[in-house]
Amino acid sequence: MNFSQRQTKIIEIVRDNGPITGEEIAEKLSLSRATIRSDLSVLTMINIIGARPKVGYFYTGKSTMSLMAEDLKRQRVEDYMSLPFSVDKKTSVYDVIVGLFLEDMSSMFVTDEGFLAGIVSRKDLIRFTIGGADIKETPVSVIMTRMPNIFYVTKDTTVYEAANLIVSKGVDSLPVVKTKNDIDYEIIGRFTKTNVTRLFVDVCDGEII
Repeated sequence: MNFSQRQTKIIEIVRDNGPITGEEIAEKLSLSRATIRSDLSVLTMINIIGARPKVGYFYTGKSTMSLMAEDLKRQRVEDYMSLPFSVDKKTSVYDVIVGLFLEDMSSMFVTDEGFLAGIVSRKDLIRFTIGGADIKETPVSVIMTRMPNIFYVTKDTTVYEAANLIVSKGVDSLPVVKTKNDIDYEIIGRFTKTNVTRLFVDVCDGEII
């Protein structure tokens, strides 16, 4: 979040002199109390500074970075996920390779009767083709990672949780699923490292409040 020059100065005054009254802050700025009233309201509302009756304003200790972190943890996957792209488990390894490069993706979701059944990455495909197998005749189900060994998220998962899963598990993308029952998952989106990058850019551009 970007602060005005006056708001930044108010934060510094409260941090260095708190608790301090609104009148004292205004005096240090050579302004009237009415002039800075809206600034104090904004800074109090977002919890940069706190206020107590008969005490005054005080610095909460929260930095801009910590506030950004709080904002990020409130964002949901559904606001940043990409459209899903998947193939049936009977699709040949060759066709999956073509699809990956045409769509410029690092992994492909695999379905069985419309539900998530597996995932295959470029590394899986390279490893398989090096072995000299017939990639036009071999179905992708032979080499895919199968459920339940697939990491996934839902549209209500926070982007922080999803990004943390990508980092901790060393994957490039996560299927966003909607649960049909205890064993079937419909793919409704894709959350990737690119989505995380987009989110970071939005934060830096001040588009998340």
